Amino acid sequence: MQKEKCFYLGKIVKKYSFKGELLIKLDTDDPEEFVEMESVFVEVHKNLIPFFIEESSLHKSELLRIKFEDVDSEADADALLGAALYLPLTALPKLTGNQFYYHEVIGFTISDQRFGVIGTLVSINDSTAQALFEIDHNGKEVLIPINDSFIKKVDRTTKSILLDVPEGLIELYL
Repeated sequence: MQKEKCFYLGKIVKKYSFKGELLIKLDTDDPEEFVEMESVFVEVHKNLIPFFIEESSLHKSELLRIKFEDVDSEADADALLGAALYLPLTALPKLTGNQFYYHEVIGFTISDQRFGVIGTLVSINDSTAQALFEIDHNGKEVLIPINDSFIKKVDRTTKSILLDVPEGLIELYL
């Protein structure tokens, strides 16, 4: 499986028992959705390796406790500590309305109610405290915070997003 066809699920943060159980810090608002997984891809030496899950449960509500098949000792578990976990994009629950996954809106046309068409969404910067739309406006970069109050409509059919940003924000970049 190629990493481009997957989404980051979380990271193995610590061992749970001497039987090879591991605790996973999930990158999700809804960890309950991932308790029933049968398998997951674990990144080992920059390759995604499928691991089958014997059992899993939530641990202290935000961590997922997992027992992988063939990981039966502390040494086996130690080898996986710090590894990233991935699932295929097809495993993502479908979102509707104004909710979206960052990867699905790249290439969408971004418009503002007052300004009109701003440009094409080239990427999303989520490494900052506030995630940002990175929009190409005729070769110039326009950054707009991703804020629920700014997003008026996400239209998957026309591949467009309508925003209502504070007056003057877009003009700062032009």
